[in-house]
Amino acid sequence: MITHQLRLGVCIAFFSCCALQAQTEASLSGVVTNHTGAALPDVAVTIRNADTGATRTVPTDGRGHYQASGLPPGRFEIRAAKQGFANETRTGISLAVGQGVTVDIKMHLSTPDACASGHEFATTDCTLTWHGITLYGVYDVGAGWVSHGLPVNATNYEGESLVNRNGYQHRFLIAPNNLQQTGLGIRGREEFLHGWSVVFNASTGINPQSGQMANASATDFVNNGLPRRSYSEAIDGARAGQPFNDEFYAGIASKYFGTLTFGRQRSLGTDVMLLYDPAGGSYAFSYIGYNGTMAGGGDTEDSRWDDALKYRLAYGPVHFGAMYKFADGSGGCYSASAAWTAATCTPEGAHNNAYGFDLGGEYRKFSADVVYQHYNQAISVLNPLLGPQSPTQPYESTTDSINTNPITGANLIGTTNTVYGIVTDNSAIMVAARYTWNPFKFFGGYEHIRQTNPSNPLGVGASDQGGYIMSGVEDDNLDSPKIVQIWWTGVKYAFDSKTDITASWYHQLQNDFRIPSTCSPEAGFRSSCAGTLNEWSLYADHHFTKRFDGFAGIAYSYVSGGLAIAIPHGPGVPYFYDNNLAPTVGGRFTF
Repeated sequence: MITHQLRLGVCIAFFSCCALQAQTEASLSGVVTNHTGAALPDVAVTIRNADTGATRTVPTDGRGHYQASGLPPGRFEIRAAKQGFANETRTGISLAVGQGVTVDIKMHLSTPDACASGHEFATTDCTLTWHGITLYGVYDVGAGWVSHGLPVNATNYEGESLVNRNGYQHRFLIAPNNLQQTGLGIRGREEFLHGWSVVFNASTGINPQSGQMANASATDFVNNGLPRRSYSEAIDGARAGQPFNDEFYAGIASKYFGTLTFGRQRSLGTDVMLLYDPAGGSYAFSYIGYNGTMAGGGDTEDSRWDDALKYRLAYGPVHFGAMYKFADGSGGCYSASAAWTAATCTPEGAHNNAYGFDLGGEYRKFSADVVYQHYNQAISVLNPLLGPQSPTQPYESTTDSINTNPITGANLIGTTNTVYGIVTDNSAIMVAARYTWNPFKFFGGYEHIRQTNPSNPLGVGASDQGGYIMSGVEDDNLDSPKIVQIWWTGVKYAFDSKTDITASWYHQLQNDFRIPSTCSPEAGFRSSCAGTLNEWSLYADHHFTKRFDGFAGIAYSYVSGGLAIAIPHGPGVPYFYDNNLAPTVGGRFTF
């Protein structure tokens, strides 16, 4: 009798414990299906306790069903994985005591890594993508003739299509980067939560003739001290030999909240220029692509911003962008006195912060954007430093100088491998539009740029793009605000499925910001006088394959007034020739 009662008590206690445990534990279950609703067996369903980090993986059965019981109350995440399908994650699941929650999951076929074979790479425009990471690049080179040009050098990355302040002879040349900048890049996108991804991009431009990194600053200082007729091609630009001279950034992207990135990034103006320029930013056939004044909101160096946050959001047909650049680099050493020395100057801090906004949208076949940009302490490098064989001037010389005043006594820095530039605060607003009327695409835009002397001066020794140092600085170059206006328009005609023909016109107008104004042929024009620049271009682009295209075209440009002055101050030293004719042919390979 005692034994029977004991057995009965043990059974009652056992079932009571089981019931109590069932009341304190929770469970998760559900069905996993594909995009058509069919059940998916053998899916690895991983259940993670967000509070403790503990995980449990259960497979789905033949009906796509999974079940996990005996779970403690708390917060959980579910991740479903199966070969051939994109991983699916569900977060924010809360389990209470004794609760059973059902979470069904729909999985979609994953996009296979593209370019899986050499044949596919050769015959399609597939991307070189492996597990969300893509390698991309372009090689663009051609041959051309210029009516007034210069020899090229190893660090230059543009052709000579645009009228050049120092160009003095007609010549045949190998023309780099005509439709697009030669270079390499790697970008990636990896989802870490449902709808949330990590993104990154690293890209650089290369001179296709020499293999060197694109370096505008070096094109200037390799000519330091030489007479003008001994120059090779010298330019200004944001690419200054950096390992990643195009872009280098990373950030977070959300399907619903947009993308936020940080690093070296193209300005909002550059993004819009590439969309609304009929020539797509081509160096050979586009003034606004060759000269980044418009894209950079006043200075070509500012077509890319270092230490910048960039935010993009698209909502239906409307998109919004915002950008902020943090101050970086060195401000150099400055004194307002014309007789200052290296011992009496005051160290300056960099105040080169910037910000911008972009608002745009699409309606049927019409799209438009409005961009505002403001940049403090923008630097415009003018020329190589003049030497003893150059025109005799007390500025832009091989002695350190500020505001055209040579520095007496010991120089702050050596002038070897340094640059000379004008510093301004810039504000710019741009409107651009595009309309498609098959087989035509029409483009147009306008930008208004206002430049003033900087609120905070830079001094000798300030850092420029790529970490190069300024041995000559001008903070008071403007007698009154300088106004630059740029217009452009053009049309792209799809001759057939493989051939486009593009015609473009670009116009820049500068005001007379000299006080008092003494601008006339008799008085002698200065760079502060009103002036104009015009460029027309026409070219055809034929795609032999998805990756390889050939092109041929011509550009003609000319300048007048203050924009025809090669060396500033007065009376200014003019261009050798105020026009340039540049036919170009070439090929481009992209991947």
